[in-house]
Amino acid sequence: MNNFEFCNPVKIVFGKGTISRLADQIPERSKVMILYGGGSIKANGVYDQVKNALADFDVVEFGGIRPNPDYDICMEAADLVKREGVNFLLAVGGGSVIDATKFIAAAVCFKGTDPWDILRNGAEIKEALPLGCVLTLAATGSEMNERFVISRHEANLKLGYASPLVFPRFAILDPEVTLSLPLRQVINGVVDSFVHVIEQYLTYPVNARVQDAFSESLMRIIKEEGKKVLKNQNDYDIRANLMWAASNALNSWIGQGVPQDWSSHRIGYSLTALFGLDHAQTLAVVLPGVMEYKKEAKKEKILSLGKNVFDLMLGIEDDKMVDDTIHAVEDFFRSMGLCTRLSEYGIKKKDLDILVEHVRDMNWKLGEHADIDWQAAREILRLRL
Repeated sequence: MNNFEFCNPVKIVFGKGTISRLADQIPERSKVMILYGGGSIKANGVYDQVKNALADFDVVEFGGIRPNPDYDICMEAADLVKREGVNFLLAVGGGSVIDATKFIAAAVCFKGTDPWDILRNGAEIKEALPLGCVLTLAATGSEMNERFVISRHEANLKLGYASPLVFPRFAILDPEVTLSLPLRQVINGVVDSFVHVIEQYLTYPVNARVQDAFSESLMRIIKEEGKKVLKNQNDYDIRANLMWAASNALNSWIGQGVPQDWSSHRIGYSLTALFGLDHAQTLAVVLPGVMEYKKEAKKEKILSLGKNVFDLMLGIEDDKMVDDTIHAVEDFFRSMGLCTRLSEYGIKKKDLDILVEHVRDMNWKLGEHADIDWQAAREILRLRL
């Protein structure tokens, strides 16, 4: 296991009715901006709970943050923050709203000429407004980490960044609010959180027994509870386990001291930017291709995945078990109702070049060995036609 330093300062308030404790988490006399997406939080009662909890605060609102939050919308919110003198941001929603809020927190304080430089050129974040969140969708883990991903639709780009300055001060997680979600969003959350674990696990062994065991347990729980939720959509305990698993899948715990991949995420960005696929849909397509393309380099961890997560029996010929494990991962995605082939979304061989343009233009070298360039990314996508 490699050396590491670790800090996760997010306070978690978990359980039924915890939105009522929101006011206790925000500094007195703060001027708060509530950021949210569409109208779902008003339909399911979350909006009213938040507004009631903030009755003693000066509150500004900004709605309309969509999935794969757009840079221009974020900048509209940042301008409103400045005009209104807001000094605390509250994200109420899923990962897209939280990601947008993190970027807005940094953009408001950015001293350069254009906050896009943060994402496009890796400009350093030196200051950010404090923020908290009320989570309504278990998926991205953004409520408990320092990462965000923002799209710029006019440029067909989707880019990520990480800074300890955008850790939320707190996250309120009430699994009950997820009961009203459309099943599609629940399924996406299951696959998204599963792949978050895979990206930090499926590399090569470094004798990190704690991280490996934690990762394998999380994947088993996500897989098992994910299948249960398809049949028991109103079960609070299933939702609670999925919500907590999703937070733990990307809160930095399992990634400490171990190599990480993230090529499935990066390659998949263009499928969202160019063809409008949901983030989880891109992962269900790309990950089996990464596993196939890199199965020799990842062989030992694929074997462990097959044994400890999918209950495949050791003793058969290793190459067959590797292939069986890759098939088991793909079968799990399909059992959750997601497609796993580009052709199922109408994407053809002629589209491959444009799909890897972002990898080429950003000069990304992806994977735990930094050996997946745009040509390798193209081959990975070709395997998924």
